[in-house]
Amino acid sequence: MSQEQRTQSTLSLSMLWFGASISIAEILTGALLAPLGMSQGFTAILIGHAIGLSILALAGFVGALSGLSTAQALVISFGKNGSRFFSSLNIIQLVGWASVMTITGAKVLNGLTFTLAGYQNEALWCLGIGALNLVWVLLGLKHIFKVNIIVVSSLFLTSLVLGHTVFSDTGGVQAISDTLNFGAAVELNVAMALSWLPLISDYTRNLKRPVSGTVSCVLCYGLGSTLMFTIGLGAAIYAGTTDLGQILLAAGFGVFALVVIIFSTLTTTFMDTYSVGVNASIMYGRMGAKAYGALTCLAATSIALLVPMSQYENFLYLIGSVFAPLFAILLTEFFLYGRRDAESLFRRGNFLIWLAGFVAYRLLIDYSGIIGNTLPVMLGTAVLCWSVNKVSARAKA
Repeated sequence: MSQEQRTQSTLSLSMLWFGASISIAEILTGALLAPLGMSQGFTAILIGHAIGLSILALAGFVGALSGLSTAQALVISFGKNGSRFFSSLNIIQLVGWASVMTITGAKVLNGLTFTLAGYQNEALWCLGIGALNLVWVLLGLKHIFKVNIIVVSSLFLTSLVLGHTVFSDTGGVQAISDTLNFGAAVELNVAMALSWLPLISDYTRNLKRPVSGTVSCVLCYGLGSTLMFTIGLGAAIYAGTTDLGQILLAAGFGVFALVVIIFSTLTTTFMDTYSVGVNASIMYGRMGAKAYGALTCLAATSIALLVPMSQYENFLYLIGSVFAPLFAILLTEFFLYGRRDAESLFRRGNFLIWLAGFVAYRLLIDYSGIIGNTLPVMLGTAVLCWSVNKVSARAKA
């Protein structure tokens, strides 16, 4: 992609990524860290985000420097057929995220309307969120940027008030009966950042200023995500609840809490559906990105209506196990060997290296070291990739 074809400003894209971090999912994941207590939990947030954001930035640079989408970049390391396989996995996880966000938003809205008006209808809220997300997708990325600046600014101010409420006067520390080791807590933070790895190149490839724009996007996401995690952690420990709706009501938002939940859900869900549209249109053709995005809205809403949300923590770990070794290979070949083109339809060697990294991640899922298991698995996968490339180069010589 030439510089003339790059149309997105750093400010607009950074605001979009900041908006993506102001979400229910980030708050709920922060709440999972509550068994560690405030001090250790916040330390886990800082360490986990430092690791996750560093990896996210490298993935963003792939798109920014090459002008390639995620699906196109994966061809470099896995060939066209390998890229299709992993892009399909990415599409599945994005539809899963859209479904999780839809049902989570609907549950919180259901609790709010019951408290405020004695009315409950979770299915109706699922349909409403799905319909609004469909409208955003049909409006397109260019128009959403204009709306997003206002939405994100409002959500940020709301989050600051919410954070003040959580940490100022909540009636003392509440006992948390669950257990969680520090390494697993770090890993939850890293896994959330890793869930954005397959998306970020779809956005940074359009930046007018590739390097500074990518850094800005990652830092804006990191700022918002750290804030959301911390609010979730504090809410669970000090307020004794992870119910975001009740926390918003306690903060005095009243009916405005409904607006906050709706838009905090949409800012994240839109990015999932948009990236599905981009990747599916590149992989399968036949339809444009908006059409695939619209189908994603319908699929996510249907799943939210039919499938109960459970095993959220395991969902995050599964994302990490798939994408940590995957991007370790891509980043190694992109930055270390400077590869930009596909050499074959399917690179079996790299696929086997990915499989080894996937298995290693699953075996180390309960690793309790201070840095979790994503970084060790990625480094091990990168070293294995480098070694195989070294042996292959010598064999050809």
